[in-house]
Amino acid sequence: MKKFIIALFLGFSAMLQAQNTLSGTVTDLKNQPVKGVSVYASELHKGTTTDDNGKYAFSNIPNRNVRISFTFLGFATQNKTISSLQKENILDIILVEAIFEMDEVIVSTAFNKIQSQNVMKVEHESIKNLQRKGTATLIEGLATIPGVSQVSTGTSIGKPVIRGLSGNRVLVYSQGVRIENQQFGDEHGLGLNDSGIGSVEVIKGPASLLYGSDALGGVLYFNPEKFADANTFKTNFSQKYFSNTAGSSSSLGLKTSTDNWKFMARGSYNTHADYKISGGDRVTNTRYNETDFKTGIGYSNAKFSSVLRYNYNELDLGIPENGIADQTTSKKTGFPKQGIFNHLLSLNNVFFFEKSKLDVDLGYIANDRSEFEDSNVAVLHMKLKTFNYNAKYHLPKMGKIETIVGIQGMHQTNINSGEEYLIPDAVTNDFGVFGTANYEWNTNVLQAGLRFDNRNIITDAQGITGEQGSFEAINKSYDSFNASLGYKTDLVDDLTLRLNVASGFRAPNLAELTSNGVHEGTNRYEVGNSDLKTEQNVQTDLNLEYKTDHFEFFVNGFYNHINNYIYTSPTGEMVAENAIFDYIQNNAKLYGGEIGLHFHPHPLDWLHFETSFETVTGEKQNGDYLPLIPANNWNNTIRTEFKIKNWLEDGFATLNVSSTFNQKNVSGFETESNGYNLVNLGFGGTVKLGKTAFDVNINGNNLFDKRYIAHLSRLKTDGIPNIGRNIILGVNFNL
Repeated sequence: MKKFIIALFLGFSAMLQAQNTLSGTVTDLKNQPVKGVSVYASELHKGTTTDDNGKYAFSNIPNRNVRISFTFLGFATQNKTISSLQKENILDIILVEAIFEMDEVIVSTAFNKIQSQNVMKVEHESIKNLQRKGTATLIEGLATIPGVSQVSTGTSIGKPVIRGLSGNRVLVYSQGVRIENQQFGDEHGLGLNDSGIGSVEVIKGPASLLYGSDALGGVLYFNPEKFADANTFKTNFSQKYFSNTAGSSSSLGLKTSTDNWKFMARGSYNTHADYKISGGDRVTNTRYNETDFKTGIGYSNAKFSSVLRYNYNELDLGIPENGIADQTTSKKTGFPKQGIFNHLLSLNNVFFFEKSKLDVDLGYIANDRSEFEDSNVAVLHMKLKTFNYNAKYHLPKMGKIETIVGIQGMHQTNINSGEEYLIPDAVTNDFGVFGTANYEWNTNVLQAGLRFDNRNIITDAQGITGEQGSFEAINKSYDSFNASLGYKTDLVDDLTLRLNVASGFRAPNLAELTSNGVHEGTNRYEVGNSDLKTEQNVQTDLNLEYKTDHFEFFVNGFYNHINNYIYTSPTGEMVAENAIFDYIQNNAKLYGGEIGLHFHPHPLDWLHFETSFETVTGEKQNGDYLPLIPANNWNNTIRTEFKIKNWLEDGFATLNVSSTFNQKNVSGFETESNGYNLVNLGFGGTVKLGKTAFDVNINGNNLFDKRYIAHLSRLKTDGIPNIGRNIILGVNFNL
C-alpha cells in the first residue's frame, strides 16, 4: 500500500507538471553581465542565481501571471510580472546602480505588491539588518523600528507595542499562521526565535480586514528564510557571544533544492545568565535558555505550490522576583520560573489556474505553558491548542481591477491542569468572510474592502463561587463588520502620498472576561467583567514619502479612536493587602506618528546619515492618559560602507545615538520616567581568507554603561535598571 501511495503521488505530480520555461540575461548599464544576481519567484518559493555570463533559467512556470524579482547588492531591485506565458519565454534585465534599500514585495498585505505600489505603508526589515544592530532577542530588534516598542521583563521576555497598543491588540504571524501562546499575560513573550526567519513586516494600524480579531493595533508578520536556489545544497553556521549575560547563541542550518522539491532544517540554542546593570550588579533570575528547531519541505510545479513547515520552540526562563540578590553567572534557572513548549505546524498551498489562483493556509499550534514557584511541580499549567485556516481566492483580473474573496477562522481550546488557574477551561471559535479590490491606473492605486467576523467564547464553571480563583460559566458571541479604504498616488516625481482609513476590532479575552484573583506580576487583585463589549476602532493614516537616489524623507501621522477600550481601574478596596482592580471600558484615542530622513551625500558613496523621531499620545475619554504608552524617541545613526583590499567586503561601521525623552503622560497607577541617551557602535562585513569566507559582526550596545529604566519595563516599579554595557561578537559561516 505504501509503495502504491508513493507511486500515485509521483504520478500525479508528473501529470501536473508543464514545460513552460523562463530564461534570460542580467546586465548592467554598460551591457556587462552581472554574476550572482538573486532571481526569485515568491509564489513558487523558487529561486536561482545568475552565472558568470549573467544568465538564469526557470522551468515548470505556471500558465498565468508570475512575479519575478531580481536583487543584487548595490543595484535597484527589479520586479517584473510575466503574463501570457508560452512554452519558452525570454526576459532580459538591465540593473541600475542604486544606493537605498530594495523595493521589497510585501507579503502581509492582500495583493502582495512591491512597497512602491502598495496602498499601505508597511515597514519591512530583514532579520540580517536587525542582527547587525547586535540585539540579543527578536523583540529587542523589532523595537528599533520606528513606531515599535516593547514591554519587557528583563532581557528574556518582550511583548511588542505598536503605536501604544500591545498584548492582544497586536497580532503576530509566523509561517503564514497567527501565533497563539497565551499572549494576554504580562510575562508571556512571543515564543519566537530569529533563526530561520528572513524578514519582518510591520503593519502599524488596524488590519482586521485581513486578519480578524486582535489585529486592532497592527500586525507583525514574520517571513521564513527562503529555500535554497534550484539544484544547490547550502549549510550555514552562526555563533554569537554576549558579554553582559555571558551568553551565547548558536545556529546550524542546511537546505537544498531541485527544480521542484525543496528542503531545509535549522536548529538553534541560546543560553544567558542574569543580566548586569550599570555598575556590574546582576538582576537575579533573569537568566534563560532557549531551544529552537525549524524545518520545511516544499514542492512546486506549473499547477501548484505546497510548503509544509514545522517549528519547535522550548523556553526555560527565570522570573525575577528578588531584584538584585544572589550574584552568579549560572545559567540554570531558579525559582520561580516558566517552562514553555511551543509546536507550530503550517501548510501553505497555492493552486494556479489559467487566470486566477487559490491560496490556502492551514496552521496548528500547541502551546504548553507551566509556571513553577518553588519546586519542579507546576502550580500553573495551561495547554492551548489552536487550529487556523485561511483561504483566499484571487479572481480573474477585470481590466485594471484585482479582486480577492476569502474566509478565515480559528478553533481554540484551553485546558488547565495545575493547582492555580489564571483563566478557565474554554473553547473559542472564530469565523470571518471578506472581500477586497485593488484598482490601479497610472501612478494611482485605490483599494477597498469589507469584512464580517464572529467570535464565540464558551468557558466552564470552576472553583467555588465567590472565592478567589473561581469562574462562572459564560457563553458569549461577538460580531463585527469592518471596512478599509486606501489611496496612493505620486503627487510629483519622487513624492508619494498614501491615505488610509480603516476600522478594526478586538473581542475581550478570557482574562478580561473571567479574572478573579491576584495577578502576581502586578500585585493586584483583578476582577473580570463578562459584560464587556467588543473594542471597535477607526484609524486614519497619512504617509508622505520623498525618495531620490541620495535623499529619502518620510512623515507618518495617525489618529486612532477606540470605542469601548478595555483597561483596569482601582476600586479603592483591598484583599489580602492587594488592591482590587476591575476591568472596565471607556472610549479612548491615540495619536502621533513618525518622521525621518536618510541622507546619502554624493559623491561620498560610503556615507549614510539616518534620523527618525517617533511619538504617540494615548488618552481616555475623560482626559486621563492610557497606561503603557512609550516615551518619545529620537534615533540617529551614521553608517559607513567600505571594502578593504581583497579580504573584507560589504564592510560597515555604525555610530548610533538613541535619545528617549521623559515620559510624564502616565495613567493613574503608573509613575513618570526620566529620559536617557544610549550610544551604540557596530562594525562588520564579509571576511575572505583564501577560499574561506565568513561574516563577522562586533557591536557595543550602551557603550558608556548608562544607568536607565525604560518606561515600559515591568521591573520599573521595583526601581531595577535595564541592561548595562553589552559587547556582542558574532560570526556566520556559509559552508
